[in-house]
Amino acid sequence: MPKSNNLYSIISVKGLTKKFGPVIAVNGISFDIYKGQITGLLGPNGAGKTTTIQMLLDLITPTAGNIEIFGLDLHKNREEVLSRMNFSSPYVALPNNLKVWENLATFARLYGVKDVKKKIYELADFFQIKEMLPKMTSTLSTGQLTRLNLTKAFLNNPELLLLDEPTASLDPDISDRVRKMLLKIQKERGVSILYTSHNMQEIEELCDRVIFINKGVITDDGTPKQIVKKYGHKDLNEVFLTIARGKDNFGLGENS
Repeated sequence: MPKSNNLYSIISVKGLTKKFGPVIAVNGISFDIYKGQITGLLGPNGAGKTTTIQMLLDLITPTAGNIEIFGLDLHKNREEVLSRMNFSSPYVALPNNLKVWENLATFARLYGVKDVKKKIYELADFFQIKEMLPKMTSTLSTGQLTRLNLTKAFLNNPELLLLDEPTASLDPDISDRVRKMLLKIQKERGVSILYTSHNMQEIEELCDRVIFINKGVITDDGTPKQIVKKYGHKDLNEVFLTIARGKDNFGLGENS
């Protein structure tokens, strides 16, 4: 839906809730992700970030609430929506009994990539995994698996990327290349990205906007500069620590 500020919602979430028995992992959150923006979804471990992403991928069913992506109800239009997006996480395992190129070729065909070999080699060159292509996936290191997951995420030229700590376990050179690539495709193709990370310097470099979630609820939403100013801190890292430790907006704890 078009917004008054000329931004268009790629993801629209209303009243999203997920319960696992008595545990409320996500508690009635609502937010929009806008076309062409990189939005950081931030929070401490256990805040509800991964559960939210899994619901956005229709991997788990919400207890309550509604998700629209590209203006379509996700659950009712799952195949169409997922064909236009992709996902990367170092914590999601690809089949270990396949060679690296076989994994990539399988996903490329699932996404209907036309020139599979060309696309794989282009991305393998960028993410520096060419030498890994003939290897069994089970033999890869954590950092190599992270690069493989990122390669997979770009196979279908997605309009929307969900990236869950995509640079975890990467060396500084590859991490820098990934950030530069994300900014490049954002600028050139208007790709929308939902990005989680515990590296606040990375978030400040990349994100147009950040959404903080803690204990299943959204606590803050704004540009990195707006959030830093609100909390009166010098950077987003200090804000993250304040929120994670459960302090108020001025960084004052109960015993301060």
